[in-house]
Amino acid sequence: MMRVFVYEHLSGAGSAIAGAELLGAGLAMRDAVVHDLLRAGDLRVSVAADHAALAVPAAALRVQAQPGTSAADFVAHQARLHDRVWVIAPETDGVLGQLQRAVGAGRWLGCAAEAIALASSKRATLARAAAHRVLTPLAFATSRASSRWVVKPDDGAGAVATRVHDTLAAARGDAEARLQRGESATLEAWVAGEPLSLSLLCRAGRTELLSVNRQQLVVDAAGKVSFTGVQIAALPLDDARAAALDVWAQTLVGAITGLCGFVGVDLVWHAQRGPVLIEINPRVTMAYVGLSAALGRNLAEAVLAAHDREPIRAAA
Repeated sequence: MMRVFVYEHLSGAGSAIAGAELLGAGLAMRDAVVHDLLRAGDLRVSVAADHAALAVPAAALRVQAQPGTSAADFVAHQARLHDRVWVIAPETDGVLGQLQRAVGAGRWLGCAAEAIALASSKRATLARAAAHRVLTPLAFATSRASSRWVVKPDDGAGAVATRVHDTLAAARGDAEARLQRGESATLEAWVAGEPLSLSLLCRAGRTELLSVNRQQLVVDAAGKVSFTGVQIAALPLDDARAAALDVWAQTLVGAITGLCGFVGVDLVWHAQRGPVLIEINPRVTMAYVGLSAALGRNLAEAVLAAHDREPIRAAA
């Protein structure tokens, strides 16, 4: 029987300091993955929970780190006891990359180290995509039509610390202030259009477009951007735009070495120019939640199949 360890970073190591909204999202993603794995059949599923008050799905085995153990050491130890490890964690501060290194490529269910490293920088991701003729906000930087600008963490997840400015001078001031505080920051032209995301299943030589989702974003009077949810499978896959996005996604994935398993892509559909890449999420996103039911298939089984190889023997 294959043993799979599921680790969601906030509930596995940081629930005490996480905000309720972020922790709720982390638990929703964790539980969606775990329920799919439990339905997949001959698997023993372990789930990290950092204190006794955090429940885990029934039929899953609860595991908890010893006090004082770092997240990386805890995950590395559990990796040795399991055949596969599925981590849900942000790229922020290099967390996802650090945990991938702790697990090692053989047991890791997800993108390779090089893809995580690239996607952990929004600037580097856009530069790579633009070099492969994928439209990005870089193409709007010198356009007279660009009237708004956005500043956000270069390694951030979601809409955390993201702010829209009406002038380039104000945006530059915001970015410079963040850098002076030792924070990561990137400045881009704000691309007007419909915010969408793609859910992809990536495996050797093939990229499958699972769904086109609609992102729900709110920009308040002060320019603060908030992510309020996602409508999964908002566009049917036989829609003309979905067909164009499928071709676009193949080009994008071809530009990024090491994308594997479930991958999320955030974009804006510009009325005149079509899809514009915003970022790549080399991991499970909120669009995973409910997607197996919407598609009528078990996505965890598909992710396991994408990493199909001889299992490394877990420790007894």
